[in-house]
Amino acid sequence: MNKKYLWGIIIVLSISAGVLYFDLRNIPIRQLQHVAQNINPVGLLLVFGLMLASYLFEATTLAVLAKSQNEPQRSKWAFFRIPIIQALFNAITPMSTGGQPSQLAAMIQMGIEGGRATSLLVMKFIIYQVVVFFAYVVTIITGFQMVATKFAGLALLIAIGFLIHISSIAFLLATLFAYTWTKKVTNVLMTFLAKFVDAKRVASWQKNVMAKIDSFYQESQKLKKEKKKLLLCCGLTILQLLCFYSIPFMILVALNISADWINVTQMNIMITMLMAVVPIPGASGGAEYSFQKLFASFVSSKESLIVGMFLWRFVTYFFGMILGIWGWIFKPKRVVDQ
Repeated sequence: MNKKYLWGIIIVLSISAGVLYFDLRNIPIRQLQHVAQNINPVGLLLVFGLMLASYLFEATTLAVLAKSQNEPQRSKWAFFRIPIIQALFNAITPMSTGGQPSQLAAMIQMGIEGGRATSLLVMKFIIYQVVVFFAYVVTIITGFQMVATKFAGLALLIAIGFLIHISSIAFLLATLFAYTWTKKVTNVLMTFLAKFVDAKRVASWQKNVMAKIDSFYQESQKLKKEKKKLLLCCGLTILQLLCFYSIPFMILVALNISADWINVTQMNIMITMLMAVVPIPGASGGAEYSFQKLFASFVSSKESLIVGMFLWRFVTYFFGMILGIWGWIFKPKRVVDQ
């Protein structure tokens, strides 16, 4: 792991420590201890269990996609380390830019040829984005009014995050269902952009975008031919996201706070959208702030809210970083494709 990523870890830890200090400075330690001592241990175990299950479903999705007639037997650890390594590099790079390259590196380390590994990751990305698309749209339709009424400032950021996500997903869907039209529109946009930006740079961007369009389209055609595998992977991805999005609700259960699963889950999905507009590794600072603002309506005491925020951040962020470091260190046996 190079110095750039180590600096990412240092930045994340520093910002998170600063946020915690700011939140805790006016709260007596005894009150925090009282909240911590009354945590439901079964609920706490389920919180960590949901995060592990989310990683497990994601790893299983990759294992299903990779399965073929001549595929050599690979260990479960080889596939499980892929999502946790992604979690590590998503956490320490701005806008989660390190996640995809780290997955590719992990798959090559386990013996999957680079081109095939890229193909598998593209297929997983397509499935994930389609499922996320429906989750975001349903959440905005059913829950955005509640946020807009209570938190106008955050509602604007959530709307921006939603537009960022949806624009990328819309581009993907256009590639899948209007391949020729998408390439024509992209060429027109790049030609227009070349009037304002260096032509060589635009040409490089155009080449990369066209390569991605071709890759997405080719992999989508493969998925269409394997409908059973496609449906199974969609089901696994739905379970993956249900586990991840349900973590805040389970944290409230662990804190002995009654809440509605649907409302809490909607809030969590909106926090995910908001984090897209925070250009700091792991959206540090913005994530903690938005969690406290949005979940204040469910938690009456400041102490419980701070403890809940810490648990949520640790389980969904630092827990993945810790697992990812172990995954990066302990490499699986390399089994080369036949």
